[in-house]
Amino acid sequence: MAANKTQPTPVSPADFIETVEHPVRREDARTLLALMSRITGWEAKMWGPSMIGFGEYHYRYESGREGDFLRTGFSPRKTSMVVYILPGYADYSDTLSWLGKHKLGKSCLYINKLADIDLSVLEELIRAGLDDMEKKYPL
Repeated sequence: MAANKTQPTPVSPADFIETVEHPVRREDARTLLALMSRITGWEAKMWGPSMIGFGEYHYRYESGREGDFLRTGFSPRKTSMVVYILPGYADYSDTLSWLGKHKLGKSCLYINKLADIDLSVLEELIRAGLDDMEKKYPL
């Protein structure tokens, strides 16, 4: 089976952030880079052309598909900031209710700007997501 197409690259996350055109999204990306570096203790890596990841894990599905992917991270997209907190939010509805303005995907948050959310709640969600990852995919 094919492995994950999104792989780490040698591009510096800080250099990538400086190329983000939207000034608020660029500043928010700087903030998230510092926040996630502090929370995880891991060095940030670029995954593909636009994802900044922290840590990694190896997955293997029953289908036979396997690969490596980031444990947590974010991407400053044109329409919103996407925060990847795996493996999902099924048990976090109470915490998410305190976060602020966001949209939810299967394993990610869509945030227009960090000013719309409570960063301490985001930090709690990142830590909870990492704890869940550790249970399923121990380091």
